[in-house]
Amino acid sequence: MNKISKAKKQQIILVLMGAGVVIAGLWTLVIQAQNSKLQGVQKRTVEMKEKVDKGEMLLKKSDEVEADLEADTKTLKDIESNMASGDIYLWLINTINRFNASQKVTILDFPRETVGEVGLLPNFPYKAAMFPIKGTGYYHDVGKFLADFENSFPYARIQNLELTPSGKNSAEDVEKLNFKFEIVALVKPSGQ
Repeated sequence: MNKISKAKKQQIILVLMGAGVVIAGLWTLVIQAQNSKLQGVQKRTVEMKEKVDKGEMLLKKSDEVEADLEADTKTLKDIESNMASGDIYLWLINTINRFNASQKVTILDFPRETVGEVGLLPNFPYKAAMFPIKGTGYYHDVGKFLADFENSFPYARIQNLELTPSGKNSAEDVEKLNFKFEIVALVKPSGQ
């Protein structure tokens, strides 16, 4: 080694330093860039695997969701079977007469209904029919009739209740009340 001249030693040192600079440049430009791309690919691979796992889980649940949809559709049809439909006026008379058979109130008047929008939600598929009803009965019987009606028909409600004395002078009728109220019922769409 002693036989290498000083100029050759300097050339070897310069070549080694140049090789070091070239290796450092290659490391910086090529290998680190590839490492960062590899990390990005690994991150996207993990994200895609999570999406695939989520999709597989949803596919496994599709039978359950379909069964739930069928059950909910059946429940909706059962609910709609109790709603007003077709000739709404006839539905009201039949419903009140069937219901009132076990009650102790007398319904005096069945005026025609008015049908309009519910105004509850946009694009709500049901309309509302409003029926003004007049009748007479004792206070307790009227209260029982109203409570039983609303409990029996959850898609109808009673509003604007007015109670007045009957004005009759007989001993039995002095405690009777005249009542007026409106029944608001959801109407099943005609296309269903």
